[in-house]
Amino acid sequence: RDPEPLLFHNEAIVRDGKIVGTITSGNYGHHLGGAIGLGYVEDTEGRGVVDGDFIAAGNYELEVAGVRFPARASLRPFYDPKSERIKA
Repeated sequence: RDPEPLLFHNEAIVRDGKIVGTITSGNYGHHLGGAIGLGYVEDTEGRGVVDGDFIAAGNYELEVAGVRFPARASLRPFYDPKSERIKA
């Protein structure tokens, strides 16, 4: 699995061609087999709210060292979203 891009923090989150936020922390996600990052997205459309519909409606990229990489936004936890492992 390709570990690129490596995410640390302060990488730009790009939604539909506009920078809308930054990665606050990131690393390689062994369970997912790729880079994962946590960050904040701001409303740039003037709606006043960032909700699930806003997140789902955009196309995302992360800008790392001047190169943009496709990204998938998610509001769900990256690992064990149904808390099944914690019950074992």
